[in-house]
Amino acid sequence: MPKLLVDLFSTHRIISLGGCGIQVYISVFLGDTECLLLALMAYDRYMAICHPLNYPVLMRWVVCYRLVVFVWIMSFLISVVPSLLMPMNVCNPNKINHFMCEVIAVIKLSCDNIYMNQLVIFSMSFFTFLFPFSFIIVTYGFIISSVLKIQSVERSKAFSTCTSHIIVVVMFYCTAMVMYFGPSSQYSTDQEKYISVFYVLIIPMLNPLIYSLKNKEVKKTFLSRVGFRSLSY
Repeated sequence: MPKLLVDLFSTHRIISLGGCGIQVYISVFLGDTECLLLALMAYDRYMAICHPLNYPVLMRWVVCYRLVVFVWIMSFLISVVPSLLMPMNVCNPNKINHFMCEVIAVIKLSCDNIYMNQLVIFSMSFFTFLFPFSFIIVTYGFIISSVLKIQSVERSKAFSTCTSHIIVVVMFYCTAMVMYFGPSSQYSTDQEKYISVFYVLIIPMLNPLIYSLKNKEVKKTFLSRVGFRSLSY
């Protein structure tokens, strides 16, 4: 994001090869972490709604810390390690038709046969996108089944605890899977640019707002601001 903002006001939009590599590793690493964390949050909601009496024991802080550490380590092993084991030679002149060094855009600059690199990216994408997304769908299947068995008042409360998570899951996974699993021949480079910017930059920027929708103080402040502006007009 800082580099993108600098480039918006610059006529010479240049990035070093090392800086480009850092962007690729950070975006892939944090993207994979986001995928696994969203699956972990679905598991947390499942335990809270389907096993409320056992939740304080099964999801105590020590367990949460270990799960988060596991997610970060697993993300590193999935995203960074395979890339380090398969270095890529970049051709000259190097010109990326993108707003940033996104892995799919960078791999097109390779002088080598990129079949294995594409196979590794597809395998990583399957594990970090489809597997967690399928896990989330199955988890919410159990959650919906349990919620439908309780009273209507408690039912709305249970569903409200999952609203923010569902919004982020739909926005993040849908755009990311279109980018990594959609047929490349059907998507131009310009379309890839805008899709990647959406799930790499825009969604993380919206996360604080989305996760704050359930906060009563945030709602009260927002409504008061809106009401104040409407009165001013």
